[in-house]
Amino acid sequence: MSPSSTSSSSSPSSPSSPSSSSSPSFESQAPSGCPVGAGGDAGAVRLSGASYQQTPTELYRSLRREHGAVAPVLLDGDVPAWLVLGYAELTYVTTHDELFARDSRRWNQWETIPPDWPLMPFVGYQPSVLFTEGDEHRRRAGVITEALEGIDQFELARDCRRIADRLIAEFAGSGRTELMSSYVHALPMRAVVQMCGMPVSGSDTQQLVDDLRISLDAGEGDDPVAAYGRVGDRLRQLVKDKRAAPGTDVTSRMVTHGAGLTDEEIVQDLISVIAAAQQPTANWICNTLRLLLTDERFALNVSGGRLSVGEALNEVLWLDTPTQNFIGRWAVRDTQLGGRHIRAGDCLVLGLAAANTDPEIWPESYVGAENSAHLSFSGGEHRCPYPAPLLADVMARTAVETLLEQLPDLMLAVEPTELSWRPSIWMRGLSTLPVQFSPMAH
Repeated sequence: MSPSSTSSSSSPSSPSSPSSSSSPSFESQAPSGCPVGAGGDAGAVRLSGASYQQTPTELYRSLRREHGAVAPVLLDGDVPAWLVLGYAELTYVTTHDELFARDSRRWNQWETIPPDWPLMPFVGYQPSVLFTEGDEHRRRAGVITEALEGIDQFELARDCRRIADRLIAEFAGSGRTELMSSYVHALPMRAVVQMCGMPVSGSDTQQLVDDLRISLDAGEGDDPVAAYGRVGDRLRQLVKDKRAAPGTDVTSRMVTHGAGLTDEEIVQDLISVIAAAQQPTANWICNTLRLLLTDERFALNVSGGRLSVGEALNEVLWLDTPTQNFIGRWAVRDTQLGGRHIRAGDCLVLGLAAANTDPEIWPESYVGAENSAHLSFSGGEHRCPYPAPLLADVMARTAVETLLEQLPDLMLAVEPTELSWRPSIWMRGLSTLPVQFSPMAH
């Protein structure tokens, strides 16, 4: 589960300052500043464009060559920010909260940001664990950690296997399917909804699953704001139900925790948990299946070849991590990073994918997947709370292994070069993954 995946599509109005939690209006508490200079910087690169979205490694390589470990970039609408590319620099940022904090109300660019800015769902302040700091963050994150620790990983694997079996049965007889919609996104979403105390099937659960998909990854004609509102309403009802009759699920453990979170705090943090569990895990499954189906090292026997599914999962976290970039951190005061002067209130984008392939840690362009010191789950106090990465691994591993066991001759239905990545600089996942296999009777 990744910290960068949660998306509130409520598009909040201009946030208030960090010192004022009650006022909805913006009051700048930091000196105005621009990472690329008042008039812009000719060297700043826009984090957009099809070429960057399809081949981001080339973007990171050129940025590192021209600017070093910290590069000036332009977000949507040419909003300036810093992209942290270096492994050491990113580790420093995530482990020094006193310099680089999570409360986005510090941003010195708010007065230039329109309310309908595309990235507002990711940076607009929300009363969730994602934007808390210090003791308050430790309190909120502690509740999530203890709620997740109550999950039995063997039971989760069993539940994911049952979900996988049901999903596969729906298309196994046809001999072909598009895996992203029929399997990859559906499995972790159903698993995490069940984990939070809702039945795995039923119209109510399906509506929540559909609304979560729309609010996190809206398609043509979708209304993410309305969908997000329905998600909040459904989770508020869930929290109310669990207060009345707690069970053995994540929501019940959050409701009954001694920290005494309010209903709204629990709702906001549940949204963070669900979002962080679904989209990154789904793309982890997707990118691993792509590797297994296209890389000659796995070609001999995809379900039991020379390299294991576990090795493929780990290699993907190094080379094709689901969360490519995460926005972000905000400088608490003027400071230095990677030879750059970072001004108070500047926004820093965490370049997780770039840091994972930093040539400073992988000499001679060799990236090994033998260890798990990648930054795919971020770092520091705001990294994915333990045991979230272990639970994500259970979901991803079970999804991949079950599919390959049941459809042992699974293969791409198109040429590998025809696969296209979703147009996002933030998340790394395929638009579609069409496959074919011998039809099976279920």
